[in-house]
Amino acid sequence: MSERPGAARGLLTPGARMMCHPRFPMVLLLIVGQLAGAQTALSQAPAPPPTRAAEAPDAPHWTVVGASPGGAGARPGAGLSAPADRNGDFLIGPEYRPAPELSRQAGVPAGSVVQFVMESKDSKYYPGVARDAVGTVDPGNPRTLIVATHPQAWQRAITVYIPAGYQSRTRIPFLVVQDGPKLGEPDMSLPSVLDNLIAQHRVPAMVAIMIQNGGGDAQASERGLEYDTLSGRYAEFIEHEVLPQVQTRYAITLTHDPDGRAAMGCSSGAAAAFTMAWFHPEWYHRVISYSGTFVNQQWPFNPRNPGGAWDYHETLIPGSAAKPIRIWMQVGDRDLFNPGILRDDMHDWVAANHRMAAALRRKHYRYQYTFALDAGHCERKVREQTLPEALEWTWRGYRARP
Repeated sequence: MSERPGAARGLLTPGARMMCHPRFPMVLLLIVGQLAGAQTALSQAPAPPPTRAAEAPDAPHWTVVGASPGGAGARPGAGLSAPADRNGDFLIGPEYRPAPELSRQAGVPAGSVVQFVMESKDSKYYPGVARDAVGTVDPGNPRTLIVATHPQAWQRAITVYIPAGYQSRTRIPFLVVQDGPKLGEPDMSLPSVLDNLIAQHRVPAMVAIMIQNGGGDAQASERGLEYDTLSGRYAEFIEHEVLPQVQTRYAITLTHDPDGRAAMGCSSGAAAAFTMAWFHPEWYHRVISYSGTFVNQQWPFNPRNPGGAWDYHETLIPGSAAKPIRIWMQVGDRDLFNPGILRDDMHDWVAANHRMAAALRRKHYRYQYTFALDAGHCERKVREQTLPEALEWTWRGYRARP
């Protein structure tokens, strides 16, 4: 039997020396206390979002994708998305497969992807902001937060996809995408999908403009200010500061026809996409929303819309004449649920999207709503399966104007 190091020399091991130390009981108590504190912190960590049943009372009546008609307890077919030629409410999952359109296809011409940088010093719309610390609930208004902020400059990448065969200065439709990739790290999934869909004549040839957000998240961040504010300001920033640079730099002529303009995003980026069309329907008619943040996350507080984006389905859509907006929507059964410090019953992403679909249905909007089983917030596997169908449905009926 081998001896422990030091035993042959009559020496104590480091562990034995520690136990003989007169302060060992104090050290032991400190360690135990730290472990207990760590366990308490873990036990107090936010619980994962609950799974919301597809058959919940507030849920739409789903069309189960891929199930045999009339089958009791039918489950969706694996890897199937809602049909691109039908409106309404659809159930998919829990098994997902990446769409073949995400991959390069033999013989399909590839568009080009280019990037440039914009800086806050050149913007008259967004000089840049960031929060000092997490806000506290306003005791005089439990629907909003008190947050200390400071100016913070931003720099963002603009990633532009130009379809193969585009002739310079030819008028072309386009898609604006929120939360675009960083400089030097372009995401090629959307360009690949567009290459394939354009080649198959399932969508028109279009430019995609992917705009990196201004930084941070939620209340008092630059991203939150841009995406969660209910106003036309973000669309105006794009119209007057982003699009002119895209056109000048790459000799592109973007259409002014709102039917040839679409906006897409996930989470708050999805809310921003809808806001672009809601406040400027003369510019945008088509919207794609993944896990839309149609909840109360607006900052600063605006008494005209006290519930933030929750007001879209609470008051704005029900109380307004239908606008010429065509919207594709998705949410997961394990999407976000009350993640912040506001406890206002306006922070359930599933409830918000269900309510959004109901409000759109009552006003006879053209919409398609997908509920994804076994899916969380902005779930990648859902996007990889559904993006081609979402784009095809969203652009259905488009006719280029002379």
